Amino acid sequence: MDLPPLRWLSAEDVLAAMPDLDESLRLAELTMTALVADADLPPKIGVHPRADGSFSDAMPAFLRGVDAAGDRLGVKWVTGFSGNQALGLPAIHAIVVLSDPGTGLPIALMDGGPITARRTAAVSGVAIQRFAPRLADRAPRAALIGAGVQGHSHVPVLGHLLPGVVLTLFDRDPLRADGLAAVASETPGIESVVVAETAREAIETADVVVTAASFGPISQVMTGDWLGEAVTIVAVDYATYCSAAIARDAALFLVDERAQFAAKRDAGQFDGYPDPTATLGEAILAGTQRPDGRVVISHLGVGLADVVFGEAILRRAEAQDRGTILPR
Repeated sequence: MDLPPLRWLSAEDVLAAMPDLDESLRLAELTMTALVADADLPPKIGVHPRADGSFSDAMPAFLRGVDAAGDRLGVKWVTGFSGNQALGLPAIHAIVVLSDPGTGLPIALMDGGPITARRTAAVSGVAIQRFAPRLADRAPRAALIGAGVQGHSHVPVLGHLLPGVVLTLFDRDPLRADGLAAVASETPGIESVVVAETAREAIETADVVVTAASFGPISQVMTGDWLGEAVTIVAVDYATYCSAAIARDAALFLVDERAQFAAKRDAGQFDGYPDPTATLGEAILAGTQRPDGRVVISHLGVGLADVVFGEAILRRAEAQDRGTILPR
């Protein structure tokens, strides 16, 4: 019996085969709703290498389709070594492995960096699409905290979903913020871009706040007096910025996956946070409408998103004859 090919996709291959923004939003929503009933997804399984502040996580996931042809099976292996920056190396590395869900045979390995960036921004996009304030009398205002990889991946999402948006950026590194501002000024849908001197200055007048800062020494520094009364906060950086008091006082507090959030809270990464009102997928399926007041959506990243996006990328790469076929 001939075995199916085992394909390696580099970062360049992954980006070339990445679904467009509308399809990425569809895949992100599929992921969030599948988490409610149609997926097996344990919390991240982690080990801690010798280097200070390092982590290595395995994120297995299985999507149960309408039939066997719709099943998806895979895992992301992601490592973070903060000391790499001093060595001139990226701090985060990731590999996504896809297996045939009927036989278990590995069918693809791919660079997980671009997938992580795009799927994370797409999940933020689903949250913004569903729960951003509805404004009829003026242009929307958004704040983006963090000008790294995630900051760059969120800019096109904000322009696409909040057309005419006035965007304010902040990063602890002014040069990074200026670089992202230059990119944002050329991004469709973004009306204007300002770089703020402080995070609070960026956030105070925003209707939508996305916090995508690098993990570091600060935690829960954003307090309620930074915020408008009807703001939507999408926290990508765990509790680096959004304080527990903001989540407790929110009219609606959503997470991407309840068990993973609880595990991270037990580990001390969400000290003082309440139980979520619901998951994002549950809110979508229930048709939950945006309430008056503040909305907080915290998404920690789930391996199912990597698998769903990875499968879509693999199919496009096959059609484009991209990647390297590896010997078995």
